[in-house]
Amino acid sequence: MTFNEGMQIDTSTTSTGGGGRGPGRGLAIGGGLGGLLVVVVAMFLGIDPGTILPQQQQIDTGGAQTQGIDLSHCKTGADANKYVECRVVATGNSVDGVWSQLIQGYTRPHMKLFTNQVNTGCGPATTDVGPFYCPADKTAYFDTGFFQVLVDQFGSSGGPLAQEYVVAHEYGHHVQDLLGVLGRAQRDPEGATGAGVRTELQADCYAGVWAHYASITKQESTGVPYLEPLSDKDIADALSAAQSVGDDRIQKAATGRVTPETWTHGSSAQRQKWFTVGYQTGDPKKCDTFAATDLG
Repeated sequence: MTFNEGMQIDTSTTSTGGGGRGPGRGLAIGGGLGGLLVVVVAMFLGIDPGTILPQQQQIDTGGAQTQGIDLSHCKTGADANKYVECRVVATGNSVDGVWSQLIQGYTRPHMKLFTNQVNTGCGPATTDVGPFYCPADKTAYFDTGFFQVLVDQFGSSGGPLAQEYVVAHEYGHHVQDLLGVLGRAQRDPEGATGAGVRTELQADCYAGVWAHYASITKQESTGVPYLEPLSDKDIADALSAAQSVGDDRIQKAATGRVTPETWTHGSSAQRQKWFTVGYQTGDPKKCDTFAATDLG
């Protein structure tokens, strides 16, 4: 998906490098925020959080800052089309623009780009976790190197909309946070029909809603649409990303078998289905995966 060159990139809600709340609290499901899911709820690598958290809790960055990512060259849509870090920020701008029109009182999340490791309101994390959203500090975290991992290890096409889909998915978790449904994932975190899967599929659907409106939503400051109309290849790129991070596909590649009872994100077919529902309808109400009797 191509950004209109006339759009202006707003980096005011974006920071780079490490830092944050600092180590000590650890990544944990449950405690804090009244039981809200204070863990990376959008781990695209399909890893069981229970296997990640004990390791991540031992990370001690000592307050060190990782090297910041330079965003000074991220000014226009042309830069977003050329540089991945600019594309991530510009996509966040676009998603904010769409949801600001769909939800009254929408507030923008913060975005942080990092490399290697980062301290967050949910505790310390490393790049191995993949992109994630932390409700404790209302921030979506991205190591842009993940997009190449998505291609090299998970077989995604790696096109622009595949990358933008990942950003829109994480911002979808922010929408869930604003609507008060994000914590539902914690109640029943595993299983093919569990709340964890339903939470992730809803975020996929919300990413599709964004894609539906992305080319017709205009930036207030410039009056131009954020993005050009989607092509068939764009949609194929997004579906490729959704397919590549399905629990069934990852499990099959890793162990040679599929165990739906341990799913946390949904199958490839489910993820593709719910992105498509959002994209075709543009209606967030159609994304109520928690009420769906058939997840696909």
